[in-house]
Amino acid sequence: MPIVVESIHSATYQDQEDLLKIYRDAPEWLLAPFRDGQALIESGLSEGTLLAARFNDRLLGAARVQRQGTIWHLSQLCVRKLTRHRGVAERLLIEAQKMAHLAGCELHLLAPVGHLEAQALAAKFHLTLDPQQVQD
Repeated sequence: MPIVVESIHSATYQDQEDLLKIYRDAPEWLLAPFRDGQALIESGLSEGTLLAARFNDRLLGAARVQRQGTIWHLSQLCVRKLTRHRGVAERLLIEAQKMAHLAGCELHLLAPVGHLEAQALAAKFHLTLDPQQVQD
C-alpha cells in the first residue's frame, strides 16, 4: 500500500492520537512557536494547515503548510521515530511541492536559522529556506 498525502481538516480520534505520537517525537526547536505538539495540532486543525502522510489508515508524518499568496511555507515537518528513514518525509515534501505547483505557487521551507537539517533538506529538494520568525 502506498503512502497517501492529504490535507487534514477534521481529524478522527485515531488521527489525533497519531498526530500526538508524531509530534511527541519532535525536538523542541521544531515545535516553535508552539508550546507543545498539542498546541501545534490544534492550531493546524483550526487553520486547515496540516498535511499528513497516511499508510494503512495510520498517520506516520505531518507538516504545516501555510498558504500566503504565491508562496507556501512548509514547517514543522516530523515523522514518527519508528518509521523514520523510510521515505515518509520525502513523500510529504514531494506532494507539497506538487500541490503548490498546481496552485501556481512556490513552496519554501520555513525553519529556525542555523539548523543544518533544514539546510540539507532545502538543498536536496531545491527549496528556498526562509527564516522562521519566533512569536513572543
